[in-house]
Amino acid sequence: MIDLEIAVQDVAGVRSALEGGATRVELCTALGVGGLTPSMGTVRLAVDAAPAGFVHVLVRNRGGGYVYSDDDVRTMCADIAAVRDSGVGGVVVGALTPDGRIDLAALGRFVDAAGELPVTFHRALDASRDALAELAALEGTGVGRVLTSGGAVRSIHGLEMLADMVRTAPIGVQIMAGGGVRVEDIPALVEAGVAAVHLSARTSYDDPYPAGPGGGAQELDATDPGIVAAARQAMT
Repeated sequence: MIDLEIAVQDVAGVRSALEGGATRVELCTALGVGGLTPSMGTVRLAVDAAPAGFVHVLVRNRGGGYVYSDDDVRTMCADIAAVRDSGVGGVVVGALTPDGRIDLAALGRFVDAAGELPVTFHRALDASRDALAELAALEGTGVGRVLTSGGAVRSIHGLEMLADMVRTAPIGVQIMAGGGVRVEDIPALVEAGVAAVHLSARTSYDDPYPAGPGGGAQELDATDPGIVAAARQAMT
């Protein structure tokens, strides 16, 4: 069966993903900027609320591009070590060089910090100068899965590239389609041969309590177990 991964931002999202039949979650915060490292409190409670291996954690210390300073890399290595010791099922990372290649030096430090944890390379690949060529560079790095839209804004528009990635991925590296995925897109993504599909399955609502002039937007996100269940059904 094709794996279903749901991007969630809180413990309630973990429970909703479980209820809907997800295989695992990518736990993060700030999905509006592509996702950032969640708090350790969130990580620990999420792990407590889920079966072993279910919670994978995005480690990304800031928004923007994927070219990182040494301080950025050191910060993310420290975060990887912290979440590793919390019992998570894996980590999700990525980094590029200024010329658009995978930053193998930074990636090596991330993999070393992860120890025995499974490592996923995230959509930094889609920001690289040649996603297909850079996919090949992951051979022997310790990365076991890649999250990619096939270089498109939405995965459904990257089907040809996704199929090429499935055919040419290094041995032991799974291709997971993600990026603007809607339930109706899933059959075509599965047909492309990917090992997993990733989506946020979220709905938005207004917080009924005021944030005040300094509290930010009133709109909040919640993982919808009905969307998760529909996504799982679309895979069959």
